[in-house]
Amino acid sequence: MRPSDPLEARARELAVTAGVDPDTRIPNPAKPGKTMPAWTGFRDAARAEKQVADAARAGAVLAEQAEGYRDAPLTIFGSHEPGTIAQMKNCMKVGAVVGATLCADGHLGYAQPVGGVIAYEGQISVSGVGFDIGCGNMAVRLDTQYADVAPRTNEILGDIRRAVSFGVGRVNEERAEHALFDDAEAWAASGMEDYRKKAAAQLGTVGSGNHYVDLFEDEAGFVWIGVHFGSRGLGHTSATRYLKHAGGKDGMHVPPAVLDEVSELGQRYLAAMALAGRYAYAGREWVVERVRAIIGGAITDAVHNHHNYAWKERHGDRDLWVVRKGATPAFPGQRGFVGGSMGDHAVILEGVENEASRASLYSTVHGAGRVTSRKEAHRRFSREQMETWLREHGVTLSGGDLDESPMAYRRLPDVLTAHDGTIRVLHRLRPFAVAMAGPGEFDPFKD
Repeated sequence: MRPSDPLEARARELAVTAGVDPDTRIPNPAKPGKTMPAWTGFRDAARAEKQVADAARAGAVLAEQAEGYRDAPLTIFGSHEPGTIAQMKNCMKVGAVVGATLCADGHLGYAQPVGGVIAYEGQISVSGVGFDIGCGNMAVRLDTQYADVAPRTNEILGDIRRAVSFGVGRVNEERAEHALFDDAEAWAASGMEDYRKKAAAQLGTVGSGNHYVDLFEDEAGFVWIGVHFGSRGLGHTSATRYLKHAGGKDGMHVPPAVLDEVSELGQRYLAAMALAGRYAYAGREWVVERVRAIIGGAITDAVHNHHNYAWKERHGDRDLWVVRKGATPAFPGQRGFVGGSMGDHAVILEGVENEASRASLYSTVHGAGRVTSRKEAHRRFSREQMETWLREHGVTLSGGDLDESPMAYRRLPDVLTAHDGTIRVLHRLRPFAVAMAGPGEFDPFKD
């Protein structure tokens, strides 16, 4: 007996309205040679309706906003599901919002869309920063040529998996020492002293979901190491605690929890966010160094950015807290590393100064952006399709699952094109080896 689909009833209604027999068998585009009932072709439309309705219900309970912050400008790059835009507009109805942008890789997130950027005056959004505080990307170039390491790809991947912990609830076999754990003042100010011991054990663990260690080849044949993950249990626990203290709710379609910067709670949250950000940076640097030691060679360039964080920035004549959730800072000349999917090129880019960049709050994409949910990816695609894609693109995968397959993502060149004029691509990086958590591993510390 097949599992029930909560969207089936409405999808059937939409099929009938369109004059289609819901039970007619039609070709399944994701599985050549297979068929599917016609109503499944209306599932996306049913899902979009539900997202808009959910967002509307959330909007109905939002608090009154001060008049000077109503109707702040929203800049949208690329095309998006109506529910994603509705969620973004709902976020902008809470707090001292001065402006916002939605990047081209955006999609629904917890309270605020991934790819959503909001600038607040004197306030910060716990929901906007999200549960994986300081999640980000780091990439380094080695003085090592791809041709010299290609024959060792499988061996290198095996060594990476032995040196780096992937998956949920993991601790490193090798104790990761860092000065951060001796900063008693920072731990006390953040209210996270009780998590210090766990954080020390988890430093440098990568987690699961879309977190990865990738190896790339650039235009000149040099090897790059790229990693993507955040602050693990420290960030997740910090966000959960402060969301509760702020009276916020955990969920997709809920109002954002916004704190005044000068309040006692706001100061403690900012300290916790800063601590988690430092921790995330330290973890990514630790993993990159372990991988560099496995491959050999020296680092000749490095790019490192958070994309789940808030920064105090000057925009025009105002100092604002800019909350970026799944968005990369891209001030003029500032470089960022942006990955695609496990089977697509990544890029090193930099921000460019112009009017569109200012409207974007100097922000750009952090990845390609999902086009299907994790459950939908498992329903729609096959392991064979994913492996064929990777084989055709010359990528060796260790771990990973269908929810992270290339078919579940937009193509990175498309989302970058939507941001034309605000960024400049400096390097295109071809992946040849990808290490991720294996199938069936759930990670509550990702966002």
